[in-house]
Amino acid sequence: MSTPSPGQPGIGDFDFLVGAWEVTNRRLLAPLTGSTEWDEFPATAVCHSTLFDGAANLDEISFPTKGFSGLTLRLFDPVRAQWSLNWVNSRTGVLQPPVVGRFYDDGHGEFYGDDTHEGTPVLCRFIWSQITSVSAHWEQAFSTDGGQNWETNWTMAFLRTGEGSA
Repeated sequence: MSTPSPGQPGIGDFDFLVGAWEVTNRRLLAPLTGSTEWDEFPATAVCHSTLFDGAANLDEISFPTKGFSGLTLRLFDPVRAQWSLNWVNSRTGVLQPPVVGRFYDDGHGEFYGDDTHEGTPVLCRFIWSQITSVSAHWEQAFSTDGGQNWETNWTMAFLRTGEGSA
């Protein structure tokens, strides 16, 4: 298999993320219970590099008030023209099931995968949107009915810092 061509649609979709970020998190305290109580907390993130000529990247996010960090490895599949987003956190060291998807012409990206939340099977959705040179928005939502209804349970507002900006 050859290396993806940098001009191929999808290659470089996550280049915007390279650099350092301050992140404001809002996480629903009790997903899938009807709760509307949110926890807000800070994080810092660094996307270290684009790899494979833009077909992969790696970032680390630190949640200092929560006592853990996370790592996302993003990989582009040139055959399917889709990204897989693969997450692991320092608490467990277990790679979670990936979410898979792509960016659309309007600049937002949607990624879906099967997962569980506290024993309940869920369809998980990540959305990347509102992407500029200095900011971006990410959100996670769960569905227990195959994607007919969604509950957003985590959002992140990214603001670029001066360190390592692209």
